[in-house]
Amino acid sequence: MSDPLAPLATVLVVDDTPGNIDILTGVLAPTYRVKVATSGARALEVAAQDEPPDLILLDIMMPGMDGYEVIRRLKANPLTRRIPVLFITAKETPEDEQKGFDLGCVDYITKPISAPRVRARVRTHLALHDQNRALEAAVRDRTRELQETRLQIIQRLGRAAEYRDNETGMHVIRMSHASQIIALELGLPGQEAETLLTAAPMHDIGKIGIPDRVLLKPGKLDAEEWAIMRRHPEIGHGIIGSHPSPLLRMAAEVALTHHEKWDGNGYPRGLRGEEIPQVGRIVAVADVFDALTSVRPYKPAWTVEAAVEELKRGSGTHFQPQVVEAFLARLEDILAVTSAYRD
Repeated sequence: MSDPLAPLATVLVVDDTPGNIDILTGVLAPTYRVKVATSGARALEVAAQDEPPDLILLDIMMPGMDGYEVIRRLKANPLTRRIPVLFITAKETPEDEQKGFDLGCVDYITKPISAPRVRARVRTHLALHDQNRALEAAVRDRTRELQETRLQIIQRLGRAAEYRDNETGMHVIRMSHASQIIALELGLPGQEAETLLTAAPMHDIGKIGIPDRVLLKPGKLDAEEWAIMRRHPEIGHGIIGSHPSPLLRMAAEVALTHHEKWDGNGYPRGLRGEEIPQVGRIVAVADVFDALTSVRPYKPAWTVEAAVEELKRGSGTHFQPQVVEAFLARLEDILAVTSAYRD
């Protein structure tokens, strides 16, 4: 049973003959909100308004822009491409019908107009359109849920590695948001920066593979122990593995390269300059800044001012200068993230 309080569906009737418009309006007006257009150009304008029609009845044979051209333009516009279009025509050959279906119409209503047929076809296709919109909304909701779940799983895996290292679990949240902010300042596309936000928490996942005697040692590491510790980027890269997912590819890249240095003195591969993937260069700055300004069992938190000076000193050696500049340009936003995700 239909909801008596639900808004009426809107049907746009497009025909250059006023008599045909009057007939169709008379058939539909008791049940639907009817808009009319007497030309193809006007139909395109009405269809693209803030409140587009739910369905279009479109005459084919019109002067100037015919129905075929109108539907081509409707389907080419992202704002109108999903509106179902029913052709109203006296052209009934299989070739004419195939042409309309190929262009994207969902049905034909032939002239002369039959009121019961018009009402039945309109009702059917509006119901299908509503079902499609409900399905699309459900898919969008499910996709958002899956994306959020994926992000939460990755963040928790990253936090697991941090906890094992006696570091704060919120570190991975702060540095991943800072990485996204820096990426946007550098001009990376929004989607790529969003992927980095999700991938960055995995940067130290390789610490899971470092023995406790090394990872949890309270004092300074000796040369052998340091060599073991320096394996964690490659371990992390191996844990994430090779996968066609852009997210996992980026996570593996970040895990492998976030300890490389601009001057080539980093590890594990001694990459130099732009040999280091851009995401690795970005995460290096975000990671070091948050580590410096956080309390650790072996050190107090540095002041923001001292940490900023350290990044400046490392610009051109440890860090790519442009990344440090982007960090400084967005320092206020990064500090807001630090405040929002305090330990």
